[in-house]
Amino acid sequence: MNNAQQPRPLDGITVVSLEHAIAAPFCTRQLADLGARVIKVERPGSGDFARGYDERVSGLASHFVWTNRSKESLTLDLKQDDAMQVLSSLLAKADVLVQNLAPGAAARMGLSFEALHARFPQLIVCDISGYGEGGPYEQKKAYDLLIQSEGGFLSVTGGAGEEEMAKAGCSIADIAAGMYAYTGVLSALMLRGKTGVGSRVDVSMLESLVEWMGYPLYYAYDGATPPPRAGAAHSTIYPYGPFPAGDGGTVMLGLQNEREWQAFCAKVLEQPELAGDERFSANFKRSANRAELRTLIVEAFSRMSTAQVIERLELAQIANAQVNDMAGVWAHPQLEARQRWRQVDSPSGSLPALLPPGRNNAFEPRMDAIPALGQHTDALLAELGYGAGDIQRLHQQGAV
Repeated sequence: MNNAQQPRPLDGITVVSLEHAIAAPFCTRQLADLGARVIKVERPGSGDFARGYDERVSGLASHFVWTNRSKESLTLDLKQDDAMQVLSSLLAKADVLVQNLAPGAAARMGLSFEALHARFPQLIVCDISGYGEGGPYEQKKAYDLLIQSEGGFLSVTGGAGEEEMAKAGCSIADIAAGMYAYTGVLSALMLRGKTGVGSRVDVSMLESLVEWMGYPLYYAYDGATPPPRAGAAHSTIYPYGPFPAGDGGTVMLGLQNEREWQAFCAKVLEQPELAGDERFSANFKRSANRAELRTLIVEAFSRMSTAQVIERLELAQIANAQVNDMAGVWAHPQLEARQRWRQVDSPSGSLPALLPPGRNNAFEPRMDAIPALGQHTDALLAELGYGAGDIQRLHQQGAV
């Protein structure tokens, strides 16, 4: 069976997105992966500002390449009435509107859920913002790092000193919001299938990240001491983190229970008597005495190469990993063996793209081109019934 020819879950669904940066584009790209038609509305001349973040992918921006395949780019200057009429015509036929404009901007343009629901009762509206509607932070600007700070992420990430806090190396708050927007839209589509009418999905970056902070939040419940920052190590389980080998390499390993601790002492360190050492005989003791235990582990590993350490860890059935850089991930043998890479077109030619996680045996995800700015404007206008003269006029007045 050729799964590429099989129906996809969102075939026939049209999504209009007033999007920029990461959260909304990541949401809508995943909807496109499932077959949805995504029409990305961009500002004429400049477009999604993420297009200009860098030029690392054959002249294209890395963030934009990641989050914008399989979309159609339509340029509209929404400050002009004629452009708003184009958008209105699109929304009349659409299933979903996704937007992450500045706080209050969509409502000021008449694009609040209440206004749209009165005109288009079938339309699902997904609003993504930093802090959500209402509350004292409603109008506050929000970028990923700022939400990592407000959401407590920085308090548990990085080294032990106050000056050693570290942000995540990817846009984790944007990604969290994009994931909840994606699942929120899917649930709203299911609900509409039962009720026949659209609903609103309100996604806050802050709430999305705080949900992911559930473990440290509950660890610090009722005024208890929060988990300390521990670099790349686990803050409360030990040994769990990076350790140097004798050849200068680094091995990441993790122990979760006493059986693994005993196997680690006997088969990896070749010091079985250490398992019963009173300083290390339970996880809370190993964590409290981690400096002493780390010295013993580093000394033992210093006599082995990275490969030898990993070989012993594998024999002892201790979870471990290599510390890959980006080149190592591009060449990862597991991704290659599972054939997880595809080629997609772009304005700069063919580019590799990772298949979305969660493989379904019934269909192949949509993996279409990354659009140039305004690439589909004329075709979409023609589809809406605009003639060649009207399209030329809209271009001349800068509405598209």
